Amino acid sequence: MPSNTAPIKYAQRSDSIYLTISLPDVKDEKITLTDGELKFHGKSEDKEYEVNIEFFKPVNAEGSTYKVLPRSVQMHILKKEDEDSKGDSGDEEAFWPRLLKDKALEKNQVKVDWDRYVDEDEEEEEGGFDMSNLQGGMGMGGMPGMEGMGGMPGMGGMGGMPGMGGMGGMPGGMPGMGGMPGGMDINALMENMKGMGAGDIGADGDDDDEDSDDGEDLPDLEEVS
Repeated sequence: MPSNTAPIKYAQRSDSIYLTISLPDVKDEKITLTDGELKFHGKSEDKEYEVNIEFFKPVNAEGSTYKVLPRSVQMHILKKEDEDSKGDSGDEEAFWPRLLKDKALEKNQVKVDWDRYVDEDEEEEEGGFDMSNLQGGMGMGGMPGMEGMGGMPGMGGMGGMPGMGGMGGMPGGMPGMGGMPGGMDINALMENMKGMGAGDIGADGDDDDEDSDDGEDLPDLEEVS
């Protein structure tokens, strides 16, 4: 079944392009953006649509984003800076004269987004694009494949680490140390033994006193002789 060509419109600033594919309720979209081309395929109201365009100048695919909205698919595409974008004075001539390299194709397929249009001379005053519609959008240039990184939450299995709580069993072994109070009896016995030793010393002290008393009687014996 042949696909229909999706209608697109765009507006630009010196550094980027805001491109809209004007299709409601897009499903099963496949979007590929390279530095030179944009390819889109999707379904809208049970019909298949596609876009195959080559840009007037190179773009920065990896820095660009898109989002599928209820009534359109919107894209913010960054322009790539190169030496060819500068004039003789060194100033950047960043505004493109058209979106596509093929001028004839642009006349049939591309329209100007007048709601976002700003004249080149008015850009500094008007500012950049309103990006509110693209909040939470997807990256382009192959980055959507990174969605697989959603599997990383599987690392939540590391939650099993609380199982280390089993180390709490250590306190169960520690009560075995309660046997130490039995060891306290030994200490008490040692204290008692020390006490007994002190008593012996006291007894020795009494013997010394008796010896000293005997020494005092000796002179009397000498006088009798």
